[in-house]
Amino acid sequence: MAGAKRAVPVLGRRAPAPVVAHSAPLVLPVCAAPVRDGTVVIRGERVLQVGSRDELLSCFPVTREIRWPGLIVAGLVDACSAPAPPGPGVTTRTTVLTGPADLTSLPGVSYVEVSSASEQEWEDHDRDALITALREVDRPCPVGIAARTRDPQVLEDVAVLARTFGLRLLAGLDRHSPMALDEAGVLGPHCHVACARPLDPGERKLLRLRRSVVALCPPGQTRAADVLALLEEGNRLALGTRDPAGGGPGDLLGLAAVVRERARELGLRVRGLDRRLVEAATLGGARALGLDAGPGRIGSLGPGSRADFAVFDTRGRYPYSALMGRPPCLGTVTGGTLT
Repeated sequence: MAGAKRAVPVLGRRAPAPVVAHSAPLVLPVCAAPVRDGTVVIRGERVLQVGSRDELLSCFPVTREIRWPGLIVAGLVDACSAPAPPGPGVTTRTTVLTGPADLTSLPGVSYVEVSSASEQEWEDHDRDALITALREVDRPCPVGIAARTRDPQVLEDVAVLARTFGLRLLAGLDRHSPMALDEAGVLGPHCHVACARPLDPGERKLLRLRRSVVALCPPGQTRAADVLALLEEGNRLALGTRDPAGGGPGDLLGLAAVVRERARELGLRVRGLDRRLVEAATLGGARALGLDAGPGRIGSLGPGSRADFAVFDTRGRYPYSALMGRPPCLGTVTGGTLT
C-alpha cells in the first residue's frame, strides 16, 4: 500500500530476561542474617534482591515464582574437588586438569596442573606449553595453576607466571610445607592451599599472615582440634572433597558435620561453630577462588551476585545447625538455571 511505513527491526537488542522469584520458608544469604519467609529475586544470571517475600513481590515485576519447601542457601563452593560429579548443593568447584589441552572441557574454576619432575623438563617443554595455553585458550571460566611440582626452581617460576598473567594458584600441603611455598613466592591472597594434615602453630600463622585460604580436605574430619584452632586463630577456611591420598569423593556439608561431631566428642567448643563451618563451605570457598567480591560474586546472595544457590529439605529455627544435619538437597540453581 502506497505511503505505508514498514517496521524496521532494531538489531542488536534482546528482550530483557524475565524476573523470577525463588521463595522458601527460610533464606540464608550467608553474607547477611537469615530471612524468614524469604525470596531471592533474579533476572538471568544475577540476583536482583534478597529479602521478605511479601515486600519483594510487591516491588519487582515478577513473571514467575517458584515456591520451595525448606531452606535456600548460597551455593556451596568446593575449593578442591574430587574427579567426580559435584556433591549436593555445589554450584562452583575447583577442577585440577592434567593437561592444558583439556582447559575448556569442564565447568567451574579450572587449574592447569604443573608437575614437572625437573627444571630441565620445565624449560624444555612444560613452560612454553603452559604459556601458550594460557595466552590462546578461549576461557569460559577463571583459570589458575595447580603447583604440583616438587622442584623448587620450577615452583618459583610458576609463582612468577601466575603473577604475570594474574592467575590464581593452588598448592597442596601434602607436597610442600607452607615455608617452602612462601620461599618460592607462592603464598598470598591469590593462592589457596589444599590441606589434609594437621598444621603446627607456626604453619597456621604463616598462612594467616599471607592471607592464603586453607581448604580442608578429607581426611580432615579426623582432626577437629586442628580445624578449631584454625578457626579460633582467624585463618581463612574453605572446604574441599578431594582426598590427596586418592580416596573417593565426599560432600561438603558432610565433611563439616563430621568436624562438628568430632569436636563435640572431644568436648571442644567454638562460638558459632555451625555458622562458621557453613561459611567455610560457601563464602570461604569463594574467597579461595577470588570470586567473593564484585558483580557476579559467588558464595553469598545479594544484589549483583551470581544466582547460585541450593535448596535443602530442612526446617527449624537454627538454619546453620539444620544444615549440619545433612538434609537432602532438593535442587541446585547455577547462574539462574535449575540443574
